[in-house]
Amino acid sequence: MNEKLSKVELDLEEVQVLPEREALGSFNWANVYASNTAVALNAASYWSVAKAAAVQTIVVKQH
Repeated sequence: MNEKLSKVELDLEEVQVLPEREALGSFNWANVYASNTAVALNAASYWSVAKAAAVQTIVVKQH
């Protein structure tokens, strides 16, 4: 997906300013808490089994 544009094509591009979203206003805010934890265990011996676990938690509170 590495498309190259010529200078002429770039000159034809247009930019539009998007309208302000209410969610981005100065009176809305949110607390975001994120936690990532991971554990791995692999015993250094023949026929050992590697085990791993990972947990991701994201909590968003909007006021």
